[in-house]
Amino acid sequence: MEAKPFVKWAGGKKQLAARLLELFPKTIKTYYEPFLGGGAIFFALASSGRFKMAAVNDFNSELVNVYRVVRDFPGELMEQLQKLPITKDIFLELRAKRPEDFNPVRRAARTIYLNKTGFNGLYRVNKAGIFNVPWGKYNNPSLFNEENIKACSEALSQVKITEKDFAEVVQEAGSGDLVYFDPPYVELSKTSNFKSYTSSGFTLDDQYRLAACFRELRDRGSAVVASNSDTEIVRELYKDWEIHEVQARRAINSKADRRGPVGELIIVGR
Repeated sequence: MEAKPFVKWAGGKKQLAARLLELFPKTIKTYYEPFLGGGAIFFALASSGRFKMAAVNDFNSELVNVYRVVRDFPGELMEQLQKLPITKDIFLELRAKRPEDFNPVRRAARTIYLNKTGFNGLYRVNKAGIFNVPWGKYNNPSLFNEENIKACSEALSQVKITEKDFAEVVQEAGSGDLVYFDPPYVELSKTSNFKSYTSSGFTLDDQYRLAACFRELRDRGSAVVASNSDTEIVRELYKDWEIHEVQARRAINSKADRRGPVGELIIVGR
């Protein structure tokens, strides 16, 4: 079975995977993905055998823990998930718990449970870092697929998984490598802020740092690709590079009539 994302994640790239893979090099020595999220692009590349090695990263500590547990303890994780009834009371009980009170496997099970049963698959925390997504009211949601967890564990088996700043993750990237940046996007408007999957967020200054890192990596000989919103700021930041316009359907707005195709940019450094 081909490995596929095992969590729902805002801004996931599953629908754009084919387009992105067309723009990537055919062979990749080491693949770097500093903003892993749901992992759609990583798993697509892994399934097609496009890289020799990989280093993935996210600054969401709960998500990083989940990936490590799926890699190292898939059986124990599924056992924990099987023990959890899907009810609002269990959701609220787990939501109220501090993740650091659990061991890594139970902590990962909590994250997956909240992801699959919370509203719209969002992962959102407040300024204090407390998860605050409401109950999702789904009819019999599936917490996991056994064959997919096993496939994801295999795909991740030799992969370095870290929780660092993006610039630190790619320090060793060079010729023959590919770096794919999928950061929290520059906002389209003041009401479209979905950056709160860590308590610190991702600032405009971080976007400028990212653009500078993009150029530095290209100067070192790495292939570099980035995704971001189709905004004036992004177009200005990457004006010297090859820009592709794409449409992606986004469904994380609480109002259904505001969901739909949104213009995005894929920036290619070559």
